[in-house]
Amino acid sequence: MKLLIVDDEVIIRTGLSTVIQWEENGITLLTPAASAEEALMRIPLEKPDIVLTDIRMTGMTGLEMSHAIKRDYPWIEIVVLSGHDDFSYAQQAIRNGIGDYLLKTSRPGDIMSAVMKARGKIVSSRAAVQEGQAHQTAFRWKLLDGLLRGGHTPAEAEIDEVLSHYPELRLGSDWETLELWMISPGESLHMKEQLKQPLRLIGDKLKDSLNCAILDWNNGWLIFFRSGQPAAGRTVRAAIDAVGRTAEAPVFTVIGKRAAGLVELRESLRTAEQTVAYRWLAGGSGVLDYEEIKDRKGMRAVCSQEEEAALIAVLRGGSEEALRIWIREMLAAILRDPEATPGTMTSYLHSLLVAGVRWLERAAESVGRPTPSIASMEDTNEKRLAECPEESMIRVLTEVLAEYKRLNGGRSDAIERTLSYIREHLDQSLTLAQVAANIHMNPNYFSKLFKQETGKTYIEYLTEARMEWAAKLLRETPAKVSEIAKRVGYEDMKHFNHLFKRHTGVTPSQFRQG
Repeated sequence: MKLLIVDDEVIIRTGLSTVIQWEENGITLLTPAASAEEALMRIPLEKPDIVLTDIRMTGMTGLEMSHAIKRDYPWIEIVVLSGHDDFSYAQQAIRNGIGDYLLKTSRPGDIMSAVMKARGKIVSSRAAVQEGQAHQTAFRWKLLDGLLRGGHTPAEAEIDEVLSHYPELRLGSDWETLELWMISPGESLHMKEQLKQPLRLIGDKLKDSLNCAILDWNNGWLIFFRSGQPAAGRTVRAAIDAVGRTAEAPVFTVIGKRAAGLVELRESLRTAEQTVAYRWLAGGSGVLDYEEIKDRKGMRAVCSQEEEAALIAVLRGGSEEALRIWIREMLAAILRDPEATPGTMTSYLHSLLVAGVRWLERAAESVGRPTPSIASMEDTNEKRLAECPEESMIRVLTEVLAEYKRLNGGRSDAIERTLSYIREHLDQSLTLAQVAANIHMNPNYFSKLFKQETGKTYIEYLTEARMEWAAKLLRETPAKVSEIAKRVGYEDMKHFNHLFKRHTGVTPSQFRQG
């Protein structure tokens, strides 16, 4: 709260400035004025809230100055401090709208009380004005909100009432249109609060330079303005850029279909909401016009067999990092598709998720296990896929990957148990079906899993293990070759000799001699 002291006596100006502790009471003291004329020149620039003035001064009197102040700046509170104890002065001061009248002989405490009383009146008055403006704004918003959301054709009287509160939406000619721009957070709808204050500040400046209306709307804001205003689009874009810089957050803005009148703003709003669904496809920031996307036909809504096979291959590989890379590359391809729409994109992504989940179900069935439940799949709806496709795809498919790894108690564990079983029973019959049954796996599934984990077929691994054991027995024991062949599971000596030579390059006898 700023105070201007006006007195032509330097001793009075100095005394009032130094004796009373203004700053401690929340009063900012401006440099005192030596005359009424000086004060009137400075008031437009320095904008005091309270004027403390003498009455009798050289030139214009304090009462004349007060009259001029109240005429041009009725919100300024005036306290008169006079050396004349004359009731007529007090009456004239009150008629001129002066808040209080004190003698120069008044104590500092009395002067401060009068100034604080004036300050209280200003605070109350401003609060009342703000409350009135808030009610007026709420009423205006309700009118426009009702017209935009209404399902009926508005009557002429309803349109006239809205225009009476929003004259900026009244078209001035047939070639003008109304534009509706929708501003929303670029990354997450939860960031709306982060943008609220910057938008309010910049919105006030925007209204000073452009005849426009701003309406708080769902997860963002609507800006309405007439297209015929000079540089209107550039002005709004500059304001939106300023919001993003101030909030240090991306801002996504869409432009609805141009409206030829107030009622057509409903269609403009519908197309803006249709366009805002392109947030992710548009890169999450910038300005996107409905005209740019209205003719898109949509991408393929269901994944191909080749794409499903590629996904399953990544899942079967067991690497979460490889899965994330595959998802990012797949989404990058969607971004490059000029026909992609939010609806077809989410259908396509959903088909991939379903393919992954069904593959998991088949894998569980092949090993006789119950189908794992994918909780994240149940939480992933069309809206979430459209707004956060990468996060949604990673969340579901990594859960599928984890369930697949746990399906058999962990693949590595299953294979380790298999290898231990083979090493312990090399002298026995070890058919693939027998080993698969030992770890409770379907033989066909076990065969594929074994090759994937070891890089060898079951027969290749079993043969190598037996040949290595036979080589060890030949080196460390005096047993006959025929006895060693039987110990490692071979009754047919000719077949054993053939396998051993293929494995080591020499016959068993040559191996022992060497």
